[in-house]
Amino acid sequence: MISFVDTHCHLDGEEFDQDRVEVMQRAREAGCKAIFLPAIDLASSQRILALCRQYPGFLYPMIGLHPEEVRADWREQLSQIKKLILHSSSLSPLVAIGEVGLDFYWSREFEQEQLEAFEEQVRWSIETQLPLMIHCRKAQNEMVHILKRYAKDLPGGVFHCFTGNEIEAAELLQFERFVLGVGGVSTFKKSHLPEVLPAAVPLDRLVFETDAPYMAPVPMRGQRNESAYIRYVITRLAEAYGVSEDIICLRTNENVKKVFAIQ
Repeated sequence: MISFVDTHCHLDGEEFDQDRVEVMQRAREAGCKAIFLPAIDLASSQRILALCRQYPGFLYPMIGLHPEEVRADWREQLSQIKKLILHSSSLSPLVAIGEVGLDFYWSREFEQEQLEAFEEQVRWSIETQLPLMIHCRKAQNEMVHILKRYAKDLPGGVFHCFTGNEIEAAELLQFERFVLGVGGVSTFKKSHLPEVLPAAVPLDRLVFETDAPYMAPVPMRGQRNESAYIRYVITRLAEAYGVSEDIICLRTNENVKKVFAIQ
């Protein structure tokens, strides 16, 4: 039986309110041994911490302020989230600062605020030695510029939802303790990832994720995504790398342990 970790799943979302326990059960049956939950703001940080306390050893919390949630009140949000980080319980230890980053896809209205909020949370990562779970869309140059200032002190992390080309992969992999998070997009018909990843990303720099409930893999595309569906990503990427599903799971699990310091 293969085993894997879903390093990015919004299991606290209302999309799972009716069947969250069943979703976790299906994940376990598929071979999922842990699910990491990223927060997007103060409210979801509190929700996630409570949920993870109910399922210790299976659900793991990451808290932070998502770039799309950066508004006029961002400083107050960060202040409250920082308190949660400082007082996080041993019952549900944090595994990362996240989901943080930059997103200029829809709007640049809060561009300066996003840059400042991201940089502050990068500093938290260094202070706490917790890795970063980074979301970046239409902002790789700006993100890399900020990370370079702190490169030697960063404990590592994940560049979540990588969908780029070989050049973009190389630019991200220059940050030595970081890995790329890959999910359902790799199974899409028009995706270049099955070619890009083996050419540019060694197996020791890759982790699996769903971003559930979003981006379900083929053949579940268009449905609500869930952790059990990583099985389809494993099959596609094992094929792309020319290794067995056991090997790709073994290697990605090792990467999870290395980045997140969990057993």
